[in-house]
Amino acid sequence: MQAALERATLKALQRAYYSVNHTYFHGALRQPPLSLVDLGAELARYVTAPRGIELSRRLVFEHPWGVTLEVLKHEMAHQYVHEHLGDPDGAPHGPAFREVCRLHGFDARAAGVPTGTEQTPEAERTLERIAKLLALAESPNEHEAQAAMNQARRLMLKYNLTEIAQETRATHHARHLGKPTGRVSEAERVLSALLSAHFFVDAIWVSVWRPQEGKPGSVLEVMGTVANLEIAAYVYDFLLHTGEQLWKAHRRAHQIRGDRDRRAFVAGVMYGFQAKLEAEQRRAATEGLVWVGDPALQGFAKRRHPRVRFTRHVTTQHREAHQAGHRAGQRIVLHQGVTQGSSGARPKLLKS
Repeated sequence: MQAALERATLKALQRAYYSVNHTYFHGALRQPPLSLVDLGAELARYVTAPRGIELSRRLVFEHPWGVTLEVLKHEMAHQYVHEHLGDPDGAPHGPAFREVCRLHGFDARAAGVPTGTEQTPEAERTLERIAKLLALAESPNEHEAQAAMNQARRLMLKYNLTEIAQETRATHHARHLGKPTGRVSEAERVLSALLSAHFFVDAIWVSVWRPQEGKPGSVLEVMGTVANLEIAAYVYDFLLHTGEQLWKAHRRAHQIRGDRDRRAFVAGVMYGFQAKLEAEQRRAATEGLVWVGDPALQGFAKRRHPRVRFTRHVTTQHREAHQAGHRAGQRIVLHQGVTQGSSGARPKLLKS
């Protein structure tokens, strides 16, 4: 079984190499042999003689595919510098290598699993203040809770409006949320759009490989500053968890047997919360707080994903369960309380 999984994973890596080569390097690289080996503490390495890219079995089978893909891109950048730029730096991670990574949105660090965890002191302070406001949003008083959530979102908006005006900006990173799945639900699609529209990140569904299962899948990638990625990850887990809890409460209240309408109801929850955020956004605009986007983030997203494909999906908005979920979603107050979300780890500053 393990041998079969490794063969399937190597084929997936070859397809990923081909895709990265044509997306970022216009097919300029000649694909070397790819192999899975035991590298100890190393994650991967590009070997010049004989040509090849070696990836650690531990990396591929113990980390999310997004991490493996970032490491593969890193090694392909080494190959490009060596074969097409003539290795002008004479060192593995010199200026030429870092510039190639910057141009394409690759992780250029010399060692360690790509995470994007560095944070400015100002971002740390902002996250702490947001965490305190979300704690207040757990108030049993509906108006106090709503006011605390609104204040937290205004703080996020003010922080980002200030951030994009700085000469020295926080850098952008990417993170995958949730576990890869073979089918993206309507609720997850709405949630990804909600994060892009209201939480200062860009979100895109990307194809991945599931090495432990030997199957393809999709996962949500969000891009932004570390502070915004922390908040987006928390909101993602919070809303998926809350949607499921609201469905269970609805099913008990209406004595519904089975989960036939669960997907429609949870999708309605996401639409309902989205409508609530849009109303708050309009109120903030009357105070002169208008978010028009972050050009630097848009540039980063374009470098990472120069080719984006859009698709249409069927909606369940006409169903009664969807409408019931929509009403429930409009009553959600974002607050602390999720102990473990679907992405595997909650934001460290938003503790339960």
